[in-house]
Amino acid sequence: MTASLFELPSHARSRVAGALESGLLTIPCSLVSLRSVLGSAEGGEKIAEALAEFERLGVSSRAAAAWMRSIDAAAARMPRPDLVWSGPSVPGIPARDTRRVYEELLGSAQRTIWATSFAYFDGPRVFEILARRMESIPALQVTLLLNIQCRKGDTSTADALVGRFADQFWGTDWPGSSRPEVFFDPRSLELDAPGGVLHAKAVVADDEAVFVTSANLTEAALDRNIEIGLLVRDHALALSVTSHFRGLIERGRLSPLPMA
Repeated sequence: MTASLFELPSHARSRVAGALESGLLTIPCSLVSLRSVLGSAEGGEKIAEALAEFERLGVSSRAAAAWMRSIDAAAARMPRPDLVWSGPSVPGIPARDTRRVYEELLGSAQRTIWATSFAYFDGPRVFEILARRMESIPALQVTLLLNIQCRKGDTSTADALVGRFADQFWGTDWPGSSRPEVFFDPRSLELDAPGGVLHAKAVVADDEAVFVTSANLTEAALDRNIEIGLLVRDHALALSVTSHFRGLIERGRLSPLPMA
């Protein structure tokens, strides 16, 4: 039953912990006395069950209070993800905007950016902020993972498809003079094999912030479609994502885009 304490609002745990520390509550305690401390019926039954279990285990009132305080201390250290949406907003539901999160991460990175998208549209606009950031911070290391699509009925060789994509990307889509490293999944170009595509949509900035989203780098996905994502500022998670990408590159699962 003590696990149910994790589900309670932190202010409810804090009130009960304070009452246990001051002696206003002691184990065992009644549901009525708990509700008088809480000021309402909120969470009273769950806390009563948890305190009853503490009693069975021989845990003192002050030890139970310390345990409840530790829950809030641990929760405060855990990263709290931000919900990120594209499309129509819903009043009263806090969330961040997909385009703004992309622009914030790409425009504020100091050391590294990893960005991956299945599709993009209007490259000069989509990559403008990132290109400007690379110009202002020459040491910024940028890696883009992009999908090269082999359209149905196109019998071009893989080399021809890569060449056309590279000409388009470097000649038209990339707006800056400083160039990122770009990689693609060669399986998407296999005509007679099960293949696969690079379908991930994510940004990792400075190995600190991770944004995983359903949105591609297109105006529709950033502004109009209903898309959902999570932004988490967690160093361990960020390193895990970038290490996976690096592993794919080192093992030849992702290939570098030629410089046109």
